[in-house]
Formats: sequence, structure tokens, C-alpha cells
Amino acid sequence: MVFPIVIISIFWIIKIYFRIRFSLHMMQIEMYDNEKFINWSKKNRKRFLTQKSRIMIGISALLTLVYILWPYNIYILVALWSLASVTTMEFSNYEAKKPLVYTGRAKRLMAATIFIAIVDLAAIVFLSWLIAGDKYYVAVGATILALALYFGTYYVVGGAWIIKPVERIINMKFYRMARNKIKNMEKLTTIGITGSYGKTSTKFITAKILEQRYKTYKTPGSFNTPMGISKAVNNELDENYSVFVAELGADRIGDIKETAKLVSPKIGILTSIGPSHLETFKSIENIVKTKYELIEELPYDGWAIFNYDNEYVKKLADKTYTRKLLYGLNNTDDLDIYADNIKSGREGSTFTLHIKEKGTVDCKTSLLGKHNIRNILAGVSAAYAMDMTLVQIASGIEKIEPIEHRLQLIDPGTGVLVIDDAFNSNPAGAAAALEVLSEFEGNRKIIVTPGMVELGRIEYEENKKFGVKIGETCDLVILVGENRTRAIKEGIEETDFEKDNLIIVKSLKESEEAMKSLLRAGDVVLFENDLPDTYNE
Repeated sequence: MVFPIVIISIFWIIKIYFRIRFSLHMMQIEMYDNEKFINWSKKNRKRFLTQKSRIMIGISALLTLVYILWPYNIYILVALWSLASVTTMEFSNYEAKKPLVYTGRAKRLMAATIFIAIVDLAAIVFLSWLIAGDKYYVAVGATILALALYFGTYYVVGGAWIIKPVERIINMKFYRMARNKIKNMEKLTTIGITGSYGKTSTKFITAKILEQRYKTYKTPGSFNTPMGISKAVNNELDENYSVFVAELGADRIGDIKETAKLVSPKIGILTSIGPSHLETFKSIENIVKTKYELIEELPYDGWAIFNYDNEYVKKLADKTYTRKLLYGLNNTDDLDIYADNIKSGREGSTFTLHIKEKGTVDCKTSLLGKHNIRNILAGVSAAYAMDMTLVQIASGIEKIEPIEHRLQLIDPGTGVLVIDDAFNSNPAGAAAALEVLSEFEGNRKIIVTPGMVELGRIEYEENKKFGVKIGETCDLVILVGENRTRAIKEGIEETDFEKDNLIIVKSLKESEEAMKSLLRAGDVVLFENDLPDTYNE
């Protein structure tokens, strides 16, 4: 009875392919990190241990049991199993905000994962035949294969483990190429930027200011890992550039050190320290230690630049005795670079910039929020270290454009203003976004948010505090995801917020549908955070 098991195997391969593709997508979002993927799977069992998978197991078990007790034509079992496979098909056409990108690494992981699945298929068929014999192995194998489909998401973990040595070799090759390229560019000055939040915005801002005097290259988008930076350096950085601005990200102790050794920064900017990625770092102390790795990797004649408004960064600055610059908005007597007379409106912000030994200058920018002024001050500090003039610095500040999805003010021409802060959210950033929203006096204030993630054990508490601030600031609230936003809802309920103005939806798409009947001219809508596909309920 070879033909029946062949038919079942074909349907199984089709189903497992779609499951593997979904798993690969989630693995890619989790940066091909097995530990992070497994942690995600533990928190999102309903995403892959689905009801359809359980139904498939139940149907398979029933068909097998009936066949064993009252043998019937095996082709009827095959037909019914195949029909069940089609009707319980999953992940073949799921919607994704960020699509799976078939990079070289993704293709290698896909091939390795499919290989493991095919080997498992052969093993299941053989063991079923060994245990149940010719008469029953097709029926028994069908049920075991249904179970394999149920847990098939984990095939990708095995695939990642198999290709890990290969990826390490490939990564090291590109890493060394990029590192050597940077070291051989003697006229290049590298500026490294790290922090729990604000580093991407600071990178774009710093590069724009420095462009007023130097030909400057910055890593694209949110490229902040050794491999992402290596790719950018190998493909795009050349001798024409005199300044390289690199963003350094981290999930674990040692990550910043590895990336800093790659880019060899002469100037290091520490924007902030907070509970971002606390799930992987485990403690704020580990975050502090990791972020300071950038400062430790600076040369003896380098510049260490600190956001002195952040309590954790301030402590690190105070223990640093190499050349350093302190920037911020508070305790200005202690600062080298600061801003005051800050005024914000629909057109952006204006402020007076103070730089030690250089003087003061009035500046204007299209950016919103005091935290963006701090990011500008970080860029100004780098410009000071690079000996730029006040005129050059002010000119660069004026040319800074709003950064996509980071407190980006959008006027679609409908009478409704949109503040797009959807890229990522953390306690400080969320508070800053609400502060910006509160400045639109006379307008109805609306927020759409799924809350904050990756805050570890303090996530519930911080989202509840966020809810209290929302209740005190907003007129209409749309929460995305009932389970994810429970803490925010509790925080809102502690305020005098009108309950009828609190709406809970299942997805961002559903929130957009709800707003069609709710919005009116003069409203200001804040989109605070847009969770990646791994966090969909």
C-alpha cells in the first residue's frame, strides 16, 4: 500500500510548507534567534497551535480508530484525510505588515527546515510501518503526521541549529571585510550611537547636521546589528565619505562591544537607558553594562557624549574620565550643550541652543516633542566634537526632516491631523508622544495603540501607567487587542475618562474602520506603536 501513503505525504508536504513559511517569517522578525523565537512561541501558542490543527488531529485519530476497529477501504481514509487537510489549511494567505524577505539566510534556513521536515516524514512512515505493519501503517501514520503538523512550527528551530555553523562562517567573512574596510579608511571618523531608545532618530539627526560640513554616510533604516552594518559598509561606504554614523543595537551583554569593534567609533553617543528589551537583558543593570560598552571601546582621544537628563546615563557620565560632552534640558549649569525657550506648534519647534565656548543661536526644526530636542542636542554635540560652527549647526537643524513613524505629523487634507509614532514605543517615548498630543489645545485628542512590549516583568505596570496618562490626556481611545491592552484599560479606568469613549478592537485594520464613523474635522489622532506580526492577537 504505497500509493495511499504517497497521497497523504503530498498533502502533508503542502501543509507543512505553509507552516514552515510562517515560522520562517516569525524567525526573521526575531532576528533568526532561536531563544527569542522559542520565547515568542511560548507566549503565542494560539498563533501556531491552532484550532484547525487540533481539528485535523481529531479527524485523523477518528479515521484511524474506526479503520482499526472496523477496517474499510483505505482509499476512503485517504480521501477523507486529504479533504480534511484542504479544509483545515493554514498560513497559506495570512496578512503581514512586514512581509517575509527571502534573503540568502532565509533561503538557507528554509532549505534546512524543509530537509528536516522531509526526514521526519520518512521516519514517521517507516516507524508506522514497523509498529503497525502493512495493514494499519497508513492509518497510524496519518494520525502521527497530523501531530507533526501541529508541532511543525518547531522544525524551523532545528533548521536554524543545523545551519548555525554555516551562518557563523558567512557572518564572520562579511564582518572582517567591513571591519578591515573601515580601518583602512584613515580619513574616516565613525560616530557610534546607542541607547535603549532614540538611537535611530539621533542617527538621522546627527547625519543631517554633519552634512553641512562633511560628506556623511549613515546606516540605512534601523540597521544596527553587526551583520546589518557589515552589509551596509561592504556595499555602500567608500573613500568619498569622511564621516560614518552608525547605530548600535543590542539584545544581550556583549552585543555593543562586538559592533563597536566592527565600526571603530571615535565619537560615542549614549542617548538613553531604560527598560527596552528587558525580556532578553533580564535586568536594568545588564542594560547599563551593555550600553556602556560603546564608551569603553572609544580610543584615548575619542569623545564620549551623554544625555545628562537620563538618570542611568548621568551615573555613567559621572564615572567617565575621558573627553566627554554632556547635553540635556535640565540642570543646565552642569551641561556643555543645552536648549531652552522651547516652543512647539503644528509647524514644529523653536528653541535657543547654547554651546559652551561657542555661544548661543536661535534654531527651528520641523520635529515635535522635547525628546526630539534632546536628540538634536546629541547631534549638536557630535558637531561640536567635529569643530562645526554655530551657523553650520543651526542650518543643519533647520534642514532636519520628520522621521517616518517617529512623531511624524501628517496632514492628509481631511481636516484631521495624524501624529504617526508607530515605529516603536517605550515608557519615555509614549509619555513624550502624549505630551505632544496635549499641546494641540482646542482639538479633540484621539489615541490608537496596542500598548508597549518587550518590557519584561514591568510591562504590565508600565502599560497601566500609560493608561492613566491616556485617560488624563485623550478624549477618545481606541485600544488594539483586548488581551494586550488590559493593563492600559485598567489605568484608564482609574481616571475620570468617559467609558463610552473607550473602544477596543482586534486589529489596526479594524480600528481604521471604526474611525471612519468617529472622526470629525479638527481631530488629532496619535498612532502610538504598531506591533510587528509576532504580536498580533
